[in-house]
Amino acid sequence: MTDKAVILARGLGTRMRKADDGAPLDAAQAAVADTGVKALMPVGEGRPFLDYVLTALADAGYRRICLIVGPEHGALFARYGGGRLRRLGIDFAVQEKPLGTADAVRAAEAFAAGDEFLVVNSDNYYPPEALRTLRETSGGALAGFRREGLLRGNIAAERIEKFAVLDVDPYGFLRRIVENPDPAILRSLSGPVRVSMNCWRFGPWIFPACRSVSPSPRGELELPAAVQFAVDRLGQRLRVLDFDLPVLDLSCRADVATVRDRVARLGVNL
Repeated sequence: MTDKAVILARGLGTRMRKADDGAPLDAAQAAVADTGVKALMPVGEGRPFLDYVLTALADAGYRRICLIVGPEHGALFARYGGGRLRRLGIDFAVQEKPLGTADAVRAAEAFAAGDEFLVVNSDNYYPPEALRTLRETSGGALAGFRREGLLRGNIAAERIEKFAVLDVDPYGFLRRIVENPDPAILRSLSGPVRVSMNCWRFGPWIFPACRSVSPSPRGELELPAAVQFAVDRLGQRLRVLDFDLPVLDLSCRADVATVRDRVARLGVNL
């Protein structure tokens, strides 16, 4: 069991910064969208989206959180630094340049200090049930979200169809992560189609894996590539935990209204 979680909040927010006349925002939301710092997007009762993400983690039993940020993210330091949260201790790790998610995880090595830990995105709200199950699992693991469950969130079917799917062996362990799966690949998978939403439980073995990957065609050091390296080259076994549950996604301006309405039903308790 672990009480440590790492939140990846370093991204540039390119899609969020892109103007969208069909997604009206109020002045406060537009100001945040222009910065690309999605974690601070006002939703619900005007609270930052990250407040809800942190509440879900606290409800699931996590107590020590590390935010991966950039050196320019002073607003995140200002809001969450200084030990002001009652249920959570917040640390920060700086990823100097946005080199990709594998490089972002590397920044948390000192925080992990040899322990197992959760990794999640700052622009996704994961159900506490899934977060709690990962906390109580031993060894490497990841959440595999069924497409049917994701459709009950705010993610359109055409977006879900493009998400990476998980090839799982008969014992429930990850064989490979399939990016941009075509219909033939989907037909070859056994059991329900499960999607990776970047919700992982790692041990210290992830750090050498992150240091071993090469840049992707996008020029980034990708976390799924590091996980695949750990499976293929380091012999790590990651159990795929099956969840028929929704995840809220806050990737672009068009997501803000639906996320705002969904989290309005949730409380904040930090």
